Amino acid sequence: MFSGLNKFIKYILPKRLFYRALIIVAAPTIILQLIITIVFYDSIWIKANKNITRSLVSQLKTIQNAYINNKENLEFFTDSYKNNFNFEIDINNNPFPVASGERKFSPMDRSLRRELKSSFGNNNYYFNTSKFKNAVEIKIRLENEVIEFLVPKEMISPSSVRLFVLWTTLPSIILILIALIFLKNQTKPLVRLAKAAERFGKGVYVNDFRPSGASEIRKAAYEFDRMAKRINRHLNQRSEMLSGISHDLRTPLTRLKLQLAMVDQKEISEKMYKDIDEMESMLNDYLQFAKTQTQEETTLISLSDILNSIKKKFKNENLILNNFENVNLKGRLTSLTRCFENVIQNGLTYGKKVYVKVQKGTNIVAVFIEDDGPGIPEDQFKNVMKPFVRLDKSRNLNQSGVGLGLAIVEDIVNSHGGNIQLGKSKFNGLQVKISLPF
Repeated sequence: MFSGLNKFIKYILPKRLFYRALIIVAAPTIILQLIITIVFYDSIWIKANKNITRSLVSQLKTIQNAYINNKENLEFFTDSYKNNFNFEIDINNNPFPVASGERKFSPMDRSLRRELKSSFGNNNYYFNTSKFKNAVEIKIRLENEVIEFLVPKEMISPSSVRLFVLWTTLPSIILILIALIFLKNQTKPLVRLAKAAERFGKGVYVNDFRPSGASEIRKAAYEFDRMAKRINRHLNQRSEMLSGISHDLRTPLTRLKLQLAMVDQKEISEKMYKDIDEMESMLNDYLQFAKTQTQEETTLISLSDILNSIKKKFKNENLILNNFENVNLKGRLTSLTRCFENVIQNGLTYGKKVYVKVQKGTNIVAVFIEDDGPGIPEDQFKNVMKPFVRLDKSRNLNQSGVGLGLAIVEDIVNSHGGNIQLGKSKFNGLQVKISLPF
């Protein structure tokens, strides 16, 4: 029971820190105001309203009794009440109203009805509190006459109620507004820190972040900035090391090629040429992997432009692009181009045809790249994403590579806040689904 209630409370409560903090600040103020209002309304206002209403009805009863006992001094009597109590009194033979002018949900009307009923009995009174703005109309039925009263509304409803409600509500609103301003300023550094962490997680170089806010938030922001710089320094050192090693190895390979060109034994030289070419291909893969770790500026790019440029670059009729709606997303152009090129190149290498399809969602675009090659066993989907892993059983042994293709793709996709999934293609090959936010 309590577990279900706890889940329900968590479901209805806001998820953002700003609104949760606002509830913590505003809820006690609102609850306190409600308690004060209810206590005042129940114990003070209702009792005060009841007493002044009873006093008014007693005066009306006194006027009725005085008029019945002595009808000769009527003019003096009405003038006295008009001058001293601001009553308008009229005695006539007009028909007594049948319909009641009482409002059902008005506390003032209920109180007045209760006192008039106890003093004059049922069907002997009529009142209307809404006909006039500042007065209440009351009619009392006698045997052959009707006494009509116009009394000030202040004699039934105390005017201090509105002032009390105003002075209890207005300060609460002002306090909540002040709390909104302070909470906004306190949560803004947290929002900036979260956005900086999100950008850094997507591979964007964060160099404009400055710690601000409370001391605890400044401490967290300062440590994040130090961590980001250490990670960037580590990535740069790794990339420079891979790039330097790969670049330095090109020189001896080039010298070996020149020496093989002067060898007379063609069979031996051809075999060595193949080995050297394979080593150069490996070095190219190393360099490509190193380039994915370098910093590149994030811009607004067109997905259709990327896929169409790859189509023109390969100039292969076996690469089939389905018609799709263009999607503009924020990313690194070179990295995303390399990502799609690697997947498409793998499909063209190990299969005959590659089919590219794009599906646009609410804020996610999914790119499906399928081939008709031998595919990859499902139990090897996770392993194939690891660097330097080659699945020779599922691919041709004649193909060269060091197993960095899909590792590069996964690194690029993850750095853009997306994900990559492998599956079985409907063409009996491999299906690569790349999802990217936009």
